Amino acid sequence: MSPPALAVVGLALCAGVVAFAYRESIGGYSTIGAAYGARIGCTCRYVSGLPLRECRAAIDVEDGPGMLFLSEDEDNQSVTARVPMLARQTAYYREGWGCVLEPWDD
Repeated sequence: MSPPALAVVGLALCAGVVAFAYRESIGGYSTIGAAYGARIGCTCRYVSGLPLRECRAAIDVEDGPGMLFLSEDEDNQSVTARVPMLARQTAYYREGWGCVLEPWDD
């Protein structure tokens, strides 16, 4: 194996060890980020009435969730936020209540 390939394998192994060591923190922050994105996205879309593509700016904050993806279900008036392979949360618009997150599994 060439030295550059060996270096890449070593870095990948180190990244895997760090990800394993911090898996609970990474998962927790991903869930919180997805919940925040779903709630703010839903409020922006169904309370403010803006298109979902414009609501992304309301979610981006300094050092914000760069891997957060939003989708909407107009029939259910809901917005789902996903952090790929880590977390998914949905917020539903309810008349008189605003946007409410789906219950969390603890």
